[in-house]
Amino acid sequence: MNDLAILGYIFKDPRLLEAALTHPSVVPKVNGDYERLEFLGDRVLGVIIAHYLYNQFPKEKEGVLAKKMAALVSRPALVKVANIINLGNHLNLSPGEVKTGGRLKDSNLADALEAVIGALYLDGGLKVTEDFVLKQWAFLFKTIHHYALADTKSTLQELAQNKGFGLPDYRLLRKEGEEHDPLFTVGVRLSPDVDFVEGQGHSKRLAEKDAAYKLLELMESKKP
Repeated sequence: MNDLAILGYIFKDPRLLEAALTHPSVVPKVNGDYERLEFLGDRVLGVIIAHYLYNQFPKEKEGVLAKKMAALVSRPALVKVANIINLGNHLNLSPGEVKTGGRLKDSNLADALEAVIGALYLDGGLKVTEDFVLKQWAFLFKTIHHYALADTKSTLQELAQNKGFGLPDYRLLRKEGEEHDPLFTVGVRLSPDVDFVEGQGHSKRLAEKDAAYKLLELMESKKP
């Protein structure tokens, strides 16, 4: 586990990375699980993102910086980064957690990513951790000028109205999975003559936010 290549770093103490990738359900835990490291990583990530925003936007007020900060450290942001580095494939899960799709659960991915950040900080220091975060969050920094991940539905509605559309049309397309862990697929569009853009989440609300985010990304990519 100490050679997770995407991190760009080899751990001096591989037990830290092993703990960061171990789900609390695993028994026995040789080196612990990710809960304590998650606590630390959450704070370290906050400092790195806050420092980045403070330097990047010297004229913006605290309220605007806070909104961008909330977006960049939100669960949707963490899950997107975790998926990009295929973190789910490296998680150490109990058989029961594997059976219920634990490698794809947003909560597991977000928590483990924060734990990895905590482990990087303890093993390599702030500079190593900052290099990782700034590299993996770079694609999110490009979109943070235009909207916040935490408020994608409001942003999409405002943008739609500014462009002369009506309210965004959300439609529940599918509900899959077990009753205790459902997966919703929601589509959203601004006009009845275009296809739905799909989003997913473990609640209808989260699926709607994901769909709104993906439609905003699509609209952004089509700008000249």
